Amino acid sequence: MSQSSLASTSPPHSLRGTLAWTLGTLACLLAWDALGQDLALAHVFGSGTGFPMREQWFFTQVLHEDAHHLGWLVVVLLTLGVWWPVGLLRRIDLGERLQLAASALAALFVVSSLKSLSATSCPWDLAEFGGVARYASHWALGIVDGGGGRCFPAGHASAGFAFMGGYFALRRRQPRAARLWLAASLVAGLILGGAQQVRGAHFMSHTLWTGWLCWTTGWLCDLAAAALRRRLALADSPQADEPPPAAR
Repeated sequence: MSQSSLASTSPPHSLRGTLAWTLGTLACLLAWDALGQDLALAHVFGSGTGFPMREQWFFTQVLHEDAHHLGWLVVVLLTLGVWWPVGLLRRIDLGERLQLAASALAALFVVSSLKSLSATSCPWDLAEFGGVARYASHWALGIVDGGGGRCFPAGHASAGFAFMGGYFALRRRQPRAARLWLAASLVAGLILGGAQQVRGAHFMSHTLWTGWLCWTTGWLCDLAAAALRRRLALADSPQADEPPPAAR
């Protein structure tokens, strides 16, 4: 059976189910913010003298610098794979490969854009951790906390979370690979975000919001790709070339 046949016989994916997951995780994130858990967790790793693991080699070099470079390398390989696919990429069509690469780039763009506009400072900038800033919620718009800002959402965690959009690109033809891809992206994002949490570079909410933004961006890319496929299929259908009844 061909790939196109497999795609056509696969069960439809529930828009309602994806929406439920997206809104459910959003509610959990809002609850985390409302309960003020960021500072409590930050105090597990830091004190008035700062964060002892801030300059630890494994966290700064392997889970920060090297992971950042690896993330961009994967983006480049996925982009090249649109035209020169290898391995798993050969099992999906051109449009799905393009969606996979574009969703990762879009997620990175969304997170970096919001981060550049944010007035929220990092935990290690706060006075209670040896810095000069005062704590203010990232939703306290217009309030300057006295620090350097540009710390929300977590840009580094997006090196893992940004690839979650690949789940949507893969799930039609390669559902098992899609689930594994999603799990790997989630684990990578949480590890990278957790490393930054330990160093004092981010609050946990910064990491969690990055994950939600990357998931939602990937889903929106999938909705846009599905709409484009329907338009192209309609344009290529035989009925589109038939004259209207009045002209026959």
